Order: sequence, then structure tokens, then C-alpha cells
Amino acid sequence: MLIFEKLFPGIKNNLKSYKVHLAIPVANSNPLDEFLLDRFKKWQEWQNKRNFQRTYIISLIQYSKDEWLFAGVYKSNGYNEVKEPNHYEYKTELLDINEDLIGRLIINFKKTYRQTYLCLENCIKEFTISQILKEKYSIVEFPGYENVKVDFEYLKTVIEKNDKSWYTALKNIKGVYLITDKTNGKHYVGKASGNQAFWSRWSEYVKNGHGGNFDLKKLIKKKGYDYTSNFQFSILEIRDTKTFDSEIIEREQFWKKVLLTKEYGYNKN
Repeated sequence: MLIFEKLFPGIKNNLKSYKVHLAIPVANSNPLDEFLLDRFKKWQEWQNKRNFQRTYIISLIQYSKDEWLFAGVYKSNGYNEVKEPNHYEYKTELLDINEDLIGRLIINFKKTYRQTYLCLENCIKEFTISQILKEKYSIVEFPGYENVKVDFEYLKTVIEKNDKSWYTALKNIKGVYLITDKTNGKHYVGKASGNQAFWSRWSEYVKNGHGGNFDLKKLIKKKGYDYTSNFQFSILEIRDTKTFDSEIIEREQFWKKVLLTKEYGYNKN
């Protein structure tokens, strides 16, 4: 069985210079998504305590309950205190240590306590190698229509990268979708029909943030495109591409009534 120390022989005699960051989801932020969007370094640098008071950081992102994705070894170059109370913005440098394993190495470690910033010498013996992925961790294959619950930033990446599994699934079905504003719980119900259905319709949101919808357009104009990071997309109902658009419109109206999106959401009509 492979053990961590054999893949990182250079750290054996310098353990007390390393901190281990067990990156787990917090609030509305998931480090796996940040890694996928090439934003993990920036995400990690924002801390609410002085958590990286050692020279080096080994970054591990929660992949499953007891599995952690290797996200690289970083050098800490200090921090800046920011205006918000108890917040620190670290300055880090990604090192070339096992860079070919970043996003591929899966480490098994049972986290039995709340602490997520560990001293390497206290946990290294508990790290074992679960697997090494053939390809770097990337967009998760389309999960099935009933399991779609995706944040805007992730959807944006899916569409911009033209992911095959998502493209194939979303272009070949009509239906009704839901956008949820996670800041206030407001909903928008929309329909996907016409050529390439969901793929085409959701691509419009990626372009401008509002998809041409009246209330969302006003919202984005006021708050800016970045406000889209608060949107979550899901699918309420699907029909095959032979379904008449009139039926899709009827189902759209049904869901607007069920969810009261005209009265309390972002649907104008």
C-alpha cells in the first residue's frame, strides 16, 4: 500500500515547517468547485484566522467523507489584514512539488474532529493513498435531469468548456427550469424549448446573466453581472423534443402558480 511519505520524501526531515489545510465546504462555497474553476488558490488565501503560520501549506480538498483531493503544496509569504474584522488575506505561491499529481492524487484520511488546519507531524502517519486518477479532476458527468442542482459559476464553466455529457443531455430535451436566488430565496420559473432547448436557453444566462427576463434584467443592471454567483439552477420537469411548445408553456404556468413566483419571485407574467 502506498503511503503519503513515499510520494513526498522531501518533507520527512522538515515536518514542522508544514501545515495541512483540509478544505471543506463552507456556507455557500465549495472548494471542489473553486478548484474546478481555477480559483482555489484565491479561495484558500482568504482566512478568518492566522491559520497558515508555517512556511508551507499542503492543501487537501474534501472529495468524499474520508477522501481528500491533493490541490498542491504552497509557500506562505505572509498576509494582509483586511477591513473586515478577523479576516486575513494570505499571499501564497504554488510550488512545483508533485505538480503532476495535483487534482489526481486522492488521499484517505479519517477526520474525526472539527479542526481543519493540522500540523503535518501530527497527522502524516494517518495519510494513505486511496487512488491516483488517470485524469485531473474536472467537470462531473451530467448527473441526470432529476439531480440537476447547479450554481451559476459551475454552469458557466460547463457551458464555456462545452462539456460533452452536459451538452448532449441538455440539448435533447424540453422542459421547465427553476432559478433560485440564494440570498433571499426568490424563484424564477422558465421554460426551455426550441433548438437545443436547455443548453441554448441556459447559455443565454451565461452571456448576460439574465437571459432576457424582465425582473432578472433589472436585478443584474442594478447589482452587476457578478450577482449571478447567487443563482442556482435546477430542472422541474422535462419533455421530449417532439412535445408542442404550447404544452411546455402550460407546464411553465403551472409551476409559476405552485411556487407563487409572480407574487413573490422574479416572474413578471
